[in-house]
Amino acid sequence: MSAPWRLACGWITLFVVGTDLFIISPLLPRIATQWGLSVGMAGLSVTVFSLTYLIGAPLFGQLADRFGRRRTLVGCLLGFVAANLLTAAAPSFGWLLAVRVAAGAAASGVAPLIYAGVGEAAPPARRATWMAIAVSGLLLALSVGAPTGTIIASYLGWRAPFVVLGLLSLGLAAANRLIWPADPRRTGQAGAPLPALNLPLVVRRLFPTVLWATALYGVYTYLGTWLTLGGSSAAEIARAIGYYGVGALGGTLLGGQLADRFGTTRTMLLSVVGLAAGLAAFSVGVGSGWAVDILLLVMSAFAQFYFPAQQSGLARDFPERRALMLALNNSALFLGISLGSLIGGEAMALSGFNANAGVCAVIACLALVSIRASNAPARISPTG
Repeated sequence: MSAPWRLACGWITLFVVGTDLFIISPLLPRIATQWGLSVGMAGLSVTVFSLTYLIGAPLFGQLADRFGRRRTLVGCLLGFVAANLLTAAAPSFGWLLAVRVAAGAAASGVAPLIYAGVGEAAPPARRATWMAIAVSGLLLALSVGAPTGTIIASYLGWRAPFVVLGLLSLGLAAANRLIWPADPRRTGQAGAPLPALNLPLVVRRLFPTVLWATALYGVYTYLGTWLTLGGSSAAEIARAIGYYGVGALGGTLLGGQLADRFGTTRTMLLSVVGLAAGLAAFSVGVGSGWAVDILLLVMSAFAQFYFPAQQSGLARDFPERRALMLALNNSALFLGISLGSLIGGEAMALSGFNANAGVCAVIACLALVSIRASNAPARISPTG
């Protein structure tokens, strides 16, 4: 199959996986009602998925580098099928938690392997743009996939979206089996040894992702709460989130093109400068209504320049350990999201949203320093 078909298949796969990631949150009230739980208790289903994703991504990246990317990807998609169908059939909340752990594990293998495949299939001069298109599948899942699943649930119950996702994933397992090239045959008992990763270099390259995600999601997580406390209506909150989503999608696509033209490091620096400026504006107060909407649009666009640029740089600099490095970068993203929600919650509780934005602006400035420190040629040393 041609490279554009691989990009299209990867995009659709990430859209379905992203929908599964984002659909659970709007379904929490229905799940809580099903078993007489609080919404907070039902929210554990989100927590276990995220934590398993954080842990599982580097493990599947290692397996893919060792045993073959296509084989591992198809196996993860089949596991994803089973996890979603078992979610739909869950007879108890304990069962639901167990299968959401399985879903998180399977998803943690799918996304980084798609990124690695797209990065390899892309023309070198267009790698960041292709990576950005792939990432946009996840972002569109937030604005289109999850709302569509919520509508399905309103008519057919909360279990129905997981049946649909399971069946779609089964078709995608077959499609990915056909689209991607066969894994190279390994000769000998163990095959050629893979190059070892330089741990300090890996930490230096991935730490900016942790700081970037902490700064961005420390504010985004509590955006709805701030708007609600400020007296915004449900329609106004939806409009603000919509502006954020449009900016994020546009920023991701534009960020890939900028990285291809001006380089990954410059694009990442520009991204974090824009993010820090937006957070600083929130920290001093920006009023309400349209001023907030426009600031969210611009800030999210700048912020999302970062991820495709970072992914492209890692794919370029670690060609023999591409799957593992992109998996580790996804784990760094989820670690940053978790830290952001924790730090943001504490800042909100102590001093309110403006103080939270100020703290996150400082973290964004630290990300700038970290990007500069990581701007050294990547090298991997052979084992043995």
